[in-house]
Amino acid sequence: AVTALQAAGLRIVSIEDVTPLPHNGCRPRKKRRV
Repeated sequence: AVTALQAAGLRIVSIEDVTPLPHNGCRPRKKRRV
């Protein structure tokens, strides 16, 4: 149950992190700097 929750949470975070990046265009610059 913990693995399924972690796997779903990681997938949701990855999708949410990738969605705002190309959507804003300015967020990827900060991630690239880091």
